[in-house]
Amino acid sequence: MGETDYVIRITDAWPAIDAQTWNALLARQPHATPFMRHEYLAALQASGSAVPQTGWNLRCFTLWQGGTLAAACALYAKGHSYGEYVFDWAWASAYEQHGLDYYPKAVVAVPFTPVPGTRLLARDATARAALVRALVGWCGEQQLSSLHLLFASAEDVAACEAAGLLLRHGVQFHWKNDRYPSFDDFLARLSQDKRKKIRQERRKVRDAGVTLRWARGADIRAADWDFFYRCYARTYREHGNPPYLTRDFFARMADTMPEHWLLFTAEREGHAIATSLIAITADISSATGQFCHQPQGTAYGRYWGALERVDCLHFEACYYQPLEWCIAHGVACFEGGAQGEHKMARALLPTPTASAHWLAHPAFNDAVARFLEREDQGMAGYLDELRDRSPFKR
Repeated sequence: MGETDYVIRITDAWPAIDAQTWNALLARQPHATPFMRHEYLAALQASGSAVPQTGWNLRCFTLWQGGTLAAACALYAKGHSYGEYVFDWAWASAYEQHGLDYYPKAVVAVPFTPVPGTRLLARDATARAALVRALVGWCGEQQLSSLHLLFASAEDVAACEAAGLLLRHGVQFHWKNDRYPSFDDFLARLSQDKRKKIRQERRKVRDAGVTLRWARGADIRAADWDFFYRCYARTYREHGNPPYLTRDFFARMADTMPEHWLLFTAEREGHAIATSLIAITADISSATGQFCHQPQGTAYGRYWGALERVDCLHFEACYYQPLEWCIAHGVACFEGGAQGEHKMARALLPTPTASAHWLAHPAFNDAVARFLEREDQGMAGYLDELRDRSPFKR
């Protein structure tokens, strides 16, 4: 068998893929996240969250050399663009206006999870390039309109660009731990107006009689998960949408990936009123109270919900409490999720993201390429503007 000879296997269910083998390949990736673990992706399907009934038709691609897994990814054939956070509604509308079908399309992403990281698991660059070719070839055979790799890693982007895919750039807001000894030391680095605003917001929550507690991993009780989901679902429905994720999904997370979850619960007069759920990497220490000379690991702001409205409680539960926890535990980075310039006032700084796109129709591919060139110029200017608005002392 030659160096570039691979056997391609495509399945539509996770039980057919060995978790240990998948996770071992993921562990070799420089930009692995918990959201690409076998347990996470399998739970999305098994819980009824990302399934054909909700518009997510899984195709698990694996490339093999003999008995060795060389590359793998999760692709979803989709009939809509919900739950992706890289918006292509205008592209779909243009197709429709020209009497063409944009859906179904193919998406290589983690459903409902706009977290940058590895999407194409591969043991080397050759295998990753072969996987990209396999994906494009399959989309062509299935007569899909397009292929989209969302929130991809640098290695994924390089492989896609080499294969001729179009690149699209966005921005998120991430906090970096500059080895702060305490939250007050972190605040001391900010400009006076930002420091004053954060202290005022935190004081409002305290003055309202609200306290927060945290629990991690196996210490998150079933009752805590139940209360979290009640808040999470209510917040979605208040915005007129059903929740993307089912209660069963979070039950599976508590069972198979407990070490990756951190829950903050807000209480007033002995009653829980709100929660925020944070995902964390496994390389975060449980020790606290010591200055960390070399922060490591990442925390990801994910889900929030409240039963009562308290001024500034969202900021406290979703930013200040997690940042304080990250400082105490020596966490290197906190990613605040998709969108939100307001995060800059909380010292989450603009961070570029990237996705890659292939469109089967040559004319539309050319039109999108021109659009992305203009969009990139605007994005570069936008990033420069954001960086000029740094919340830190100059």
